[in-house]
Order: sequence, then structure tokens, then C-alpha cells
Amino acid sequence: MSDLSFKDFATDQEVRWCPGCGDYSILKGVQRALADGGSQPENTVFVSGIGCSSRLPYYINSYGFHTIHGRAPAFATGVKLANPELEVWVITGDGDGLSIGGNHLLHTLRRNVNLNILLFNNEIYGLTKGQYSPTSRPGTVSPTSPGGSVDHPLSPGQFAIGAGATFFARSVDIDQKTMPGLLIEAKEHEGTAFVEILQNCIVYNKDVFDDVAAKKTAADTQIHVQQGQPLIYGKERNRGLRLDPSSLSLECVTIGEDGVTEADILIHDETNPTLALLLANLNEPTAMGVILRKPQPTFESDYWNARPTERRRKVVELLHTGNMLDRRK
Repeated sequence: MSDLSFKDFATDQEVRWCPGCGDYSILKGVQRALADGGSQPENTVFVSGIGCSSRLPYYINSYGFHTIHGRAPAFATGVKLANPELEVWVITGDGDGLSIGGNHLLHTLRRNVNLNILLFNNEIYGLTKGQYSPTSRPGTVSPTSPGGSVDHPLSPGQFAIGAGATFFARSVDIDQKTMPGLLIEAKEHEGTAFVEILQNCIVYNKDVFDDVAAKKTAADTQIHVQQGQPLIYGKERNRGLRLDPSSLSLECVTIGEDGVTEADILIHDETNPTLALLLANLNEPTAMGVILRKPQPTFESDYWNARPTERRRKVVELLHTGNMLDRRK
């Protein structure tokens, strides 16, 4: 546990997002997670791409790179390979990470590079004035879909798990009670930790997650999963999820009705990718918390453990390539 507070991870930069943007809440959650999780500014790196979310490195007292559209995972992979001791975070959005950056994100996930990737999902392109994104719902009216989007939206969880993710979790921007702890769990995972954060774009997609995030109904619209615990939710804690064997899908049931007992409710197993995929795709209720977590060797450990002396020599040569070329002229 560090003696630092969240204020030690704040910078002197003016935080510039639209008033009411969910990014303010996420920033505070990240700063609290860094402090409570024992991070040290001098050993921490934040890498972002392009978009509203990607301004976050300016507001974190650490090393940071504001890179190019969709390429943050590639830059972060280079940082982690060069110095595996660094704690590296990637900040991206649904457009930056799943559209132009989808290829880079996919290969980072399958390689299991030890990075913490936070995807701010507001189902819209906010920075470039409200075009529909890969996660926008059918019918979304925007400057690029004036008649309503006809695209089938991409599920970040389905994408990550399908790419071979070893850690997938979900939170919502206003949940300051559980978000910092969830981010600490992501930080402590050895491998690529991918966290989807449902984020409200106050200007171009206001309250798109109100059916999930509204406090007055959240108990019935969210299910907070915990390893080894029954998948129960609801204000009365009398609703749960069981497996429908005929369709191999999750079924919402009420304990005490139609002969349903707590014994019928599934137990959450975060090491089971099949269950994780079902939970990631579940809309009512929406699963929150650590949905998938399984141990697997990291890319950088495999890289450096294979012929470490030769690897180190090659890296040194590569770093001096520019000087070598100058000498050849």
C-alpha cells in the first residue's frame, strides 16, 4: 500500500472535457486506483491514441504518450518490451480502439502483453462531433448516419474474449464505489487486462446508458459478478441467472417463482471463457465486475526468456541503428 493519495497523481494541467462528461469521473477513479494500488509516478506510463478519452495522460502525474489514432496498443507494447518493469496503461475509446485501432488491439490481446487497457465506450465519436462508432446501436442518428445506423454494433467484451483476452472486466463511469478496486484488480493481473467503461457523452450521446446506469434502477439492470458467488441481482436480491440447456444461453429467473431456488442459480467462474462470453453479451441485466480472468504467460516474459542475451544485444543494436547509418554515409 502506497502512502500517496489520488492528488499525487494529478497534474497542473487544466482538465478540459465538456461539463458533465463521464471522463471526469473515470479520471478520478484512475487516480484513486493508482494511489490505493501502490503505483509510483516514476514507474508508470500512460499511452493514448486520439479522442476525448485520449486526453487523460495529460492529467496523470506519470510518464505519458499521446500517440496517433488507434496505435496506442502498439506504442505501449514497445514500451513494455523495452522495460518490463514499468506499469503501462492504455487509454482508448470505442472509435479509436475498435475502428482504426481494432487490428492493433486484437494482436495485443492475443499476445497477452502485460498492459492495462481502458476502453471508454460512449457508443459515439465525441471528439469529431458525433459520428456513429463501431459500438453505436442500430438506429443511431448522427452526421454519418442521418437516416439511422444500420450497422450491427460490436461488443467490446465479445471482441476481447474472441481475441483470446486473459482478463475482461466492465464498469460504468459514475461508479466510484467499485471502479477503483476493479482497476486495481486489472493492474495486478499478469497479462493484458481489458476494461470496458460505459461512459456518458453529455453532448452527442447523452444518457445512452441510462437504462443501465441510472441509480434508481441500477440494482435491477446491473449484475455485479464475483468469483465463486451465485449470479444474483435485484433490489430484493431475488433474481438470478441460470443456464437454459435448450438454447445454451443465460436465462433470467426469479427465486421463489416456478419452483426456482437459489440452487438453480449459476455460480460465477471467471476462469471459464464460455461463461464469460455469455455474460459479456448479456444486455438485461448488464454484467459488471471481473467477467474473465485466467493465468497465462505474458508476451514480454516469453520474449525475454527466449535467448535473453541475444535479445538484449539486438535491442541495443536497434537503438543505435540511426548512429550506425550516419557513420556509413
